[in-house]
Amino acid sequence: MMWYMRFPGGKAKALTLSYDDGVRQDGKLIEIFNKHGIKGTFNLNSKFFGTQSTGNTGEDRSRFTKEEAIEIYKGHEVAVHSYSHPFLEKIPHDAMAYEIVKDREILEETFGYIVKGMAYPMGTTSDEVVEVLKACGISYARTTVQTGNFDIPTDWLRMPSTCHHDNPKLMEFAKDFVETPVTRMPRLFYVWGHAYEFDIRKNWDRMETFCEYIGGKEDVWYATNMEIYEYVDAYSRLKTSVDGSLVYNPTGTTLYFCDQALKEYVVAPGETIRI
Repeated sequence: MMWYMRFPGGKAKALTLSYDDGVRQDGKLIEIFNKHGIKGTFNLNSKFFGTQSTGNTGEDRSRFTKEEAIEIYKGHEVAVHSYSHPFLEKIPHDAMAYEIVKDREILEETFGYIVKGMAYPMGTTSDEVVEVLKACGISYARTTVQTGNFDIPTDWLRMPSTCHHDNPKLMEFAKDFVETPVTRMPRLFYVWGHAYEFDIRKNWDRMETFCEYIGGKEDVWYATNMEIYEYVDAYSRLKTSVDGSLVYNPTGTTLYFCDQALKEYVVAPGETIRI
């Protein structure tokens, strides 16, 4: 029997956004997200808390202090971006591990929850880096690869996005995501970027327009990267009888799916249902 995963509440679509470096422009971006009920993941380099700097075009790239960051990122996820933002694949394995574990340690101490998500600094990786990430307890790590589709990731430690926010097809993707009915496979729209890029290009209105259009949809789950990873991981743990007529949920998460006839099912934690 073929089943199709549904997100919490039986929704067939999910939206998440991911922003890197922990710059002060994240505060303005979060105001936009919160206004439209959108959730994001913010990937921080903990070495730079409270530092002042400018980019190549003179834009502000200063970072929040720890105390400011605790307030700014409430309601959203913070994730690893390495301690000091090197090309991870170009440094020794022990230095890779230090960059990941040190960042995790400081973020967990600062924000008071377990941090196991990540975005690669510079967006680059290698097989060796992936193995180190596994040893450091990282559950997912986002690259800068853009697929242009809404597929659920299959390799969570080389996770791509749908697109960068400056992709010229951003609103075309958004319209497709919102207007196309989902019959079988669920859809995940994943957007990434750096908040300082809106200052460089003077296009904050681009994100305002996008969020206003895509926010507030009843059939969309607005989630952080980790919320999506954990839900999909829990769904993958469903157990079935040999003939597919019984489904057991061994996780602590209520899970949703539908069959080929689009009949919807819900299975609570610890529950076995007959379908």
